[in-house]
Amino acid sequence: MHALPKAELHVHLEGTLEPELLLRLAQKHGIPTPYESVEAARTAYQFDSLQSFLNLYYKGADVLRDAEDFYTLTWEYLTRAHAQNVCHVEPFFDPQTHTARDIPLDAVFEGITGALRQGEKEFGITSGLILCFLRDLSEEAALATFEAALPFRDQFVGVGLDSAEVGNPPSKFTRVFANAKAEGLHLVAHAGEEGDSSYIWDALNALHVTRIDHGIACEQDPVLVAYLREHAIPLTVCPLSNLKLKAVPSMKEHNILRLLKEGVCVTVNSDDPAYFGGYMNENYEALVTHLGATKEELKALTCNSFRASFLGEKDKQAHLARVESM
Repeated sequence: MHALPKAELHVHLEGTLEPELLLRLAQKHGIPTPYESVEAARTAYQFDSLQSFLNLYYKGADVLRDAEDFYTLTWEYLTRAHAQNVCHVEPFFDPQTHTARDIPLDAVFEGITGALRQGEKEFGITSGLILCFLRDLSEEAALATFEAALPFRDQFVGVGLDSAEVGNPPSKFTRVFANAKAEGLHLVAHAGEEGDSSYIWDALNALHVTRIDHGIACEQDPVLVAYLREHAIPLTVCPLSNLKLKAVPSMKEHNILRLLKEGVCVTVNSDDPAYFGGYMNENYEALVTHLGATKEELKALTCNSFRASFLGEKDKQAHLARVESM
């Protein structure tokens, strides 16, 4: 699994903030933290629900203040991804998390995209940045964020929807997704992790997304599973995240391989690896250790990650040929 080339389609850059970097940036900006050491910070990365995780996540993001910080955050993620043979990434970022703190959007874009360009130059990692809206905020706030991001349109390839799922259905954001589609952007949305299968249907029917982030609740509805299979709608599944946030009771009960056998285009991703205990290889390893994933299943999951990506067809085929030859 370590040697397999991989694409990562579901990773939040703010969720790659390791305790070491958090403390470094806090010191740089003179921000007090309750953590006396890296070990204390890592111990504090504990939670029992999506909301308790998000509280930590937003608190940690407060140390990201200037373009250099966003560059460093992204670069450190790419360095880890490269070490695990990830060769294409489509990372998420949450502009509203930063503009709410009066961090200018141009600093966010400058730092992130500068690191992505450097990652391609030094590591050969290609990328496509996805701008996410916070679903616990209003659609008016999302519309304003989208308008503010349009001057940077050439720096992101898609829009997504994340944050607290229950009570914030995808249909809350139909206008902003319609605007993004009119701009030629790819559309994705978190659905069916904390929420039930109806959130997946809502993302498909109201937002017209072409990819579902998480989506493991689809198994509640056999008609939905058949629809995902027949329409080749990919799911960007995050096993360690699902376990940590109690979306599954144990890794042995995770449904990713069942869905793979059903013909659904499931992929493996790390979500917020600094908080959930592992990057790409650790997620693949969990499937081997707890579900007995075979080499052929791992290859199928890796091939799915390239098929589900927003790469051009020529690039997809080149990556697929590499995987199939192994």
